[in-house]
Amino acid sequence: MDLLAHLEAYVATADEASFSRAADRLGIAQPLLSRRIKTLEEHFGGLLFDRSRRQISATELGVLLLPYARDVLDRAQRLRHVARSARSSRVRAVGVPADCAPAALARAIRAGSEHGITLGMRELSPSERESGLADGSLGYALVRTAPERAAFRAPLGLATAPEPDAEGSGVARPTVHLEELRPRRGRAVARTAPPPLLLLTEDQVPCFEGRLARAAARAGLPEGRIRPAGPAATALAETLAGRTLLLCTEPFARQHGARWTPLADRALHRGYDVRGAPGRSAAEDVPGRLAALLAAAVGATADRHGGPQTGAGDEDVLARLAARG
Repeated sequence: MDLLAHLEAYVATADEASFSRAADRLGIAQPLLSRRIKTLEEHFGGLLFDRSRRQISATELGVLLLPYARDVLDRAQRLRHVARSARSSRVRAVGVPADCAPAALARAIRAGSEHGITLGMRELSPSERESGLADGSLGYALVRTAPERAAFRAPLGLATAPEPDAEGSGVARPTVHLEELRPRRGRAVARTAPPPLLLLTEDQVPCFEGRLARAAARAGLPEGRIRPAGPAATALAETLAGRTLLLCTEPFARQHGARWTPLADRALHRGYDVRGAPGRSAAEDVPGRLAALLAAAVGATADRHGGPQTGAGDEDVLARLAARG
């Protein structure tokens, strides 16, 4: 039963004291209106109108329920009005990672305004961004995906404590391989355990954790060396104090004064797509410039490799192999 349509028939009949006038008011046939009233009476378990006289009148039950029926219809009307207003104003909630650069997000917000879209940024985990798109609570979101299939790629590297004599944050030019993190053997063995490698919440996603675990096993890293980080602030403090290594992007490390060395393995980069909620029309797709600015907020740029291709080079071959385990 369409409860709202049946309540509309009930209220209109009570107002007009006539089935025919109520049907005209609603623009439906009188037999249809009569069926709706009868169905509603069966639903509530009692007559709503006294039909024994020429002019119908509400029964005691009909009088009792009438203000509640009006309230339901009023609330439904307000709900429809709010929905229309939201569509016309084009307010869009955007799901973004917690480690976005504020200045880059500001540029994305301004770009949205230029397209007539008001953007509201929400810092969410990867799984929350996926579910937000699915349930419609988000208009757009940065979604993690495999780097070889992603539209945008953010290189990951190791953040470490800055050099004691360095001014500000330094960026190490050479790349680092996971094999270099293995405990050293021989006379130079350190008596202390090697520092753990921490993963931010943004990288605690099954597809990436599995890929990283396989790469770590091939590199000979001890089991348990890679650990999920707690709050980002705590992980950064431990890293800047020299007690841990932190897997992160270059802008994130630089923003907080850490030294950063890029990972050599492209298969361990972050991959991102900027997606809109399902069911949006083509006119509501994410504008290209806006997508690039949102990706830039996490240090990601358009992937010019375009995924695995024939003759793409050794790095893309490694990415494909890593993706397959």
